[in-house]
Formats: sequence, C-alpha cells, structure tokens
Amino acid sequence: MPDKNLIKKFKEIMGDNVWTDEKDIMCYSYDAAPGEQCPPDFVVRPETYDEVSSVIKLCNAENIPIITRGAGTNLSGGTVPMTRGGCVLLTTGLNKILEINTEDMYAVVQSGVVTADLAAAVAEHGLLYPPDPGSMKSSTIGGNVAENAGGLRALKYGVTNDYLMGTKFFDTEGNLIISGGKTVKLVTGFNLNGLMVSYEGLLGIMVEHIMKIVPPPQASKPMMVIFDDIMNACRAVSQIIANKVTPATLELMDSFTIKTVEEAAKIGLPVNADGLLLIEVDGHPAAVEDEFQIVKKICSELGGEVHVANNAEERDKIWEARRKALSSLARLRPTLILEDATVPRSKIPEMMQAIKDITEKYNLTIGTFGHAGDGNLHPTILTDKRDTEEMARVHQAVDDIFDTALNLGGTISGEHGIGSAKAKYLEREVGKGTIEYMRRLKAGVDPKNLLNPHKMGL
Repeated sequence: MPDKNLIKKFKEIMGDNVWTDEKDIMCYSYDAAPGEQCPPDFVVRPETYDEVSSVIKLCNAENIPIITRGAGTNLSGGTVPMTRGGCVLLTTGLNKILEINTEDMYAVVQSGVVTADLAAAVAEHGLLYPPDPGSMKSSTIGGNVAENAGGLRALKYGVTNDYLMGTKFFDTEGNLIISGGKTVKLVTGFNLNGLMVSYEGLLGIMVEHIMKIVPPPQASKPMMVIFDDIMNACRAVSQIIANKVTPATLELMDSFTIKTVEEAAKIGLPVNADGLLLIEVDGHPAAVEDEFQIVKKICSELGGEVHVANNAEERDKIWEARRKALSSLARLRPTLILEDATVPRSKIPEMMQAIKDITEKYNLTIGTFGHAGDGNLHPTILTDKRDTEEMARVHQAVDDIFDTALNLGGTISGEHGIGSAKAKYLEREVGKGTIEYMRRLKAGVDPKNLLNPHKMGL
C-alpha cells in the first residue's frame, strides 16, 4: 500500500481521479502485449494541463516513475510498469477536440481523443484524417503519436508522423514545452515535434497535438482478390508497387486467418483460398480506373480472381474482414503474440516463405496478415504462456522472424514500437552506438529516469 501522505498529496491535486486500491489498479499492470504483471502504486487521470504539471512535479520530488497511458492498446508492453510501483498517468481525461480548421486544414486535439472520434468529426466537415490503425475505435491520438501508428491507408497516405504538425508536452520538471505549429512550413528551433514521434513516453508527457487533415478522394474502387497460392499473392504485391501503382490499401491474409475470420464473423470469405489481397485504389475517377486495370491485369496473370465491391455494403465487408483478423485469431488460444516484422516491399515473397518455414520448423500455429503494400506483415503466434516447452519454441521462432526481416533489409517493428517486448532485439538493428546515443539523450532530459523507465532497454 502506498504511503498515506503521498496518497493525500495526489488527491489534493486530482480529487477523486486517483486510484490506489488493488482492485482498481490491477488492470493497469498490463496492455495488449503478453507479459508479466507489475501493478503501479498510483493511477491518476488528470483533466487539465495544470493537473498534469502538478502530478509531474510531485512525482519528480518524490522520485516516483511515471508511465503515460492512453487506451492501453499498445502491443509491445510500452504502457505498463516494468517493476512494482510508480504512477500510471492516464491521458483519457484530456479528450477534447479543440479546433477543426477547414481553411488551413488542421485539427487541434488533446492527447486522449480517440482516433475514430477525430476521424468522424473531421468527416462531418467533408475532410479526411487518414491514419487508421486497427485499434482506431479505442486508441488515442497521443498513443498514435507515441508509437507512430500506421493503419490500412498508410501505404498511400502515410503514418501518424506525416500528419503531426505540432505538440505540447511537459518535461520532468512540469514545464510546458511547445513544438511545431499551425503553419505548413516551420523551422523554429529544434524539431522537438519530431522527437515525440515513436518516443513511447520516454522523453515527456504529451497533452495536445495539431494534426493535418486533407480532402477525401473523389472516387475509389475496393476489391478482394482470391489466390490459390499465397506466394502468388505476395508476388502480386511486389509487382503492383513496381508498376508505380500506389493503392490506398493493399492488405494480405493467409489461409489460416481467412478461415478463422470467417468462422468468427460469417462475412462470406472464400475459405478455400490460400491467400487474399484486399485492395482499394482511390483518387480522380479516371486515375482510379487506370490503376484498377493495372492491378487487375497483374493479379489475373498470377492466378488471382478479382472481385470488385459494387456498393458500400460490399466495401464494408471487405474491410471488416481485415479489421477482424486479430480479434478472430485471439479467440483460439489463451496467448496471442502479434509481431510486425517489416521488409522492403520487393522482399514480401521471401518474408512470407520464411514465416511458413518457421511455422513448420517449430511446429507452431501462426496466422499471417498485414499491410503487405507497406512490407509490414503480422505473423501472429497462437500459444499458451503457461506451456513452458511451447513458449521456448515461440521465442526461438520470434528470433528467427526478426533475424530474417533484418537480413532482408527490414526492421523489427513497422508500427508496434519497442517497449519492453522487443528491447532485447533493438541492438541487432540499430547497433550499440545508437542505443548509447539514445541513453545519453534520455539522461539529458530525464536525469532521474522517471519517464517510462526501462523501456527500449534504456
């Protein structure tokens, strides 16, 4: 039980938005990544910037670690304490959309705004906020920035970083830091705005963001392409990109994932297919038709059976199939380990073949889906962490998956971050010198190492 005097100090700042009872804090000892549970001592939910600043100052004075948390959809263990204790600071109380500017094309939002809520509010003005992570119905803008979240539309429209114009955050002394702004061009001082992208809560606590918004496309053509050989589906991805077509979305599902989604959702997917590509081209109507013909020709020559969505209902079914992949797979076993090894797009066939070989080598159940157009695959291992023998094989398989991705010129994380789950692999990709540089950078702005300590191995 935390010190009663400390509880009193937190309540003087936060009122009733402070939780210390075991039954209230246990749910903040884990996120969407499997791992050991380490409950915090305090959970706080500030609703004003002054409260955020005061909480930070108190934690700094008392040497209490702060773990910033949005919706907790993080997939790499980035929003939970690594050791018992500390303070989890929830940003969900900072949930206001402060401005939608249709003339200068930006929105000002607080960190706790849910991504889907921003997208819906912008759409009411006839505009588009493109980043659409799979968790967009619950994940927050602050979390999206902290992890540089992508989504189905990232191939053509980019990731969260491409829409972040400005950020307000607090340092470890409770000072407000302002970075970026509302202008298209801005080079005032250091690019602190960029420093917050993918920072995973290690360098400050974000409270507000300026996000770029754009006009929606005039036309689109969504389609589902059925393959009896998933390797041909992978080859189609490479050829589409090589033919200078950039679809808005280009998603892949393997046979195991197709069957699992259909069993769970009854969407009408072709369960005998070895692989599916879910594709949407958009833009000017004439360009859409031209790109569709190129895509159709490539897929057909590789044995793909192209089915175009004829109306909004059919389109929604296509994307429902993809968005339900993770939740459908999660039904099958107690533990789900979702990876996001990413390779250059021309290497997708090699990466997929490697995943198939690794599945057989370690006798595991792995469903693979993902943003194939980005080179971003999600091999999803279904297991039970209580089975120590099987988990040993799982860890070996993950090692092999990452080694393969790196050998192909890829990365250990395309969009899920490093957190605690991937910290041990980081040096393989970036080298010891890079990690030491990151440690010195963090020590400079957080000398007590109170901000999300031990994540990324820092």
